[in-house]
Amino acid sequence: MLIDVTFPGGLKVDARLAGHTVHSDQREKNEGDGSAPPPFDLFLASIATCKGFYALRFCQQREIDTEGLALTLETVKDPDTKMIRTIRTRLTLPTGFPDKYVRAVERSMDQCTVKRHMMDPPSFETESRILQTASGSES
Repeated sequence: MLIDVTFPGGLKVDARLAGHTVHSDQREKNEGDGSAPPPFDLFLASIATCKGFYALRFCQQREIDTEGLALTLETVKDPDTKMIRTIRTRLTLPTGFPDKYVRAVERSMDQCTVKRHMMDPPSFETESRILQTASGSES
């Protein structure tokens, strides 16, 4: 996958991928406009929506009514490091959801691709290049 990032102004950073644009900004308290979620919030949202997708597909594949299906994600930070130590997901199942499938839908959500990549993270590589002018000199 290739993602192109642009900088439309202020502290906004946009990502273009697969014909879509994902907007990010910083909160006003961090000198942004607050016009879009900050990047880390988008990361957390990707976990929540991925787990939600797996729960939704689980129900759809078994023809279980999804009316009332809901998911929340809550983070718990370490008070000393301020880093997230726990990501807690709560799935609200629809009325009449079969008891026999409760653990199965939870296991299904554990197949979330975002979570699986966090459990076995990729390596990160960064390279930079200076833009060259038409004459070949640095700009």
